[in-house]
Amino acid sequence: MAEVTPIRTAAEVALVERFEDLKDKLPGSGEIARGRDEAFALIVAAGLPNRRVEEWKYTDLRSAVREAAPLAERPADAAALVDKGRAFAKVDAVRLSFANGHLVAERSDLAALPAGVTVTPLAAALAEGHPLLAEMGKVAVAKGNFALALNSAFMMDGALIRVAAGTAVDKALHLRFVNGGASPFATAPRVVILVEDGASVTVHESHEGVGTAAYQANSVVEIVAGNGTTITHARLNAEQADAIALSTLAVTLGAKAKLTSLGAVTGGSLSRHQVFLAFAGEHSSLTLGGATMLRGRQHADTTLVVDHAVPHCDSRELFKTVIDGEATGVFQGKIIVRPDAQKTDGRMMSAALLLSETATMNNKPELEIFADDVQCAHGATCGQLDEDLLFYLTARGLPRAMAEALLVQAFLGEALELVEDEAVREELVARAEGWLGERA
Repeated sequence: MAEVTPIRTAAEVALVERFEDLKDKLPGSGEIARGRDEAFALIVAAGLPNRRVEEWKYTDLRSAVREAAPLAERPADAAALVDKGRAFAKVDAVRLSFANGHLVAERSDLAALPAGVTVTPLAAALAEGHPLLAEMGKVAVAKGNFALALNSAFMMDGALIRVAAGTAVDKALHLRFVNGGASPFATAPRVVILVEDGASVTVHESHEGVGTAAYQANSVVEIVAGNGTTITHARLNAEQADAIALSTLAVTLGAKAKLTSLGAVTGGSLSRHQVFLAFAGEHSSLTLGGATMLRGRQHADTTLVVDHAVPHCDSRELFKTVIDGEATGVFQGKIIVRPDAQKTDGRMMSAALLLSETATMNNKPELEIFADDVQCAHGATCGQLDEDLLFYLTARGLPRAMAEALLVQAFLGEALELVEDEAVREELVARAEGWLGERA
């Protein structure tokens, strides 16, 4: 049989050329370099994901990415670029700032870290083969994922954060990613957070676009949580309007660990946020939420895989999406219950509110259950604003636009209430109000 040679797109050809040019310049050798090669081999073999790849069925990157932008170098005006970021500015937190994917030490609170917290720039950790890097890639369920592989191949900078055992971090850590420039570029930052046994920490992420370039971002935050840990996490996507933004949250939870996480999306032309979570210890719990607001021709994809590999763990997932104009929302959620994961309790819900006749929502909730003593459920809804409720509000003197805004806020509020930090929650609510104000 004749050998079939796949036809590569211009973007795929450019990725191959860029990796060959850069791989000897990227930090790290030995196992790190071999890991890069393995990750890129997967990309070369599979190419950009398209509709024929089941997990990318609703987000066709092969069609969307016509050109592969060059990997961004550290901007000469990195500090000034970071200063343009406004997300979570009123939140009392220790900040680690990144400009186009590069850690900006002069705009990071490296000298004021809470007791028990250490931060190593990822570029330095990769170059020196830091022993804690062995914890990277703990989430086996994410193996073979394109976005994660692309980041693993090109990662240049970020941070390695260690929270010492038994430490209760009294201030939130704010990972502030600011992207901007005049010409297209790509980023591949990676942050690895090791939370040792008995520690607790709050982590906020903000991703902002402040320039005019249509950049391509691909960030990964990986959390390895030990036994008895408590982690709260909030993430904001406020990327530039023309940006393509891929992001991954990969988490491994030890025994008796607790994670609460919410992701809010307002930015980006095309975005995909992935969550891969693996329960590695018994009696742990997960609460995961999302609030997405789309307009125009935006496309936002939320994909998650929750892997119950051990018994006596529970998970709750609640995602709310509001779609206006010709925008498209995607939710793909999968709960896997392994054969030994008895007494699992997992429940997942996606709800979408369509504000126009041309808005689109694709829902694909899944359960894969290989154990018999479990409680699992999933659901998905799509609908429009209730005309009876709108009539009730307008009949009492409210303008229709205000009545619609109140109903949308109430719809999103259930998800936003998952954020425990009051200042963060207030900002996310204010952004929702601003989004609705622009709509009016």
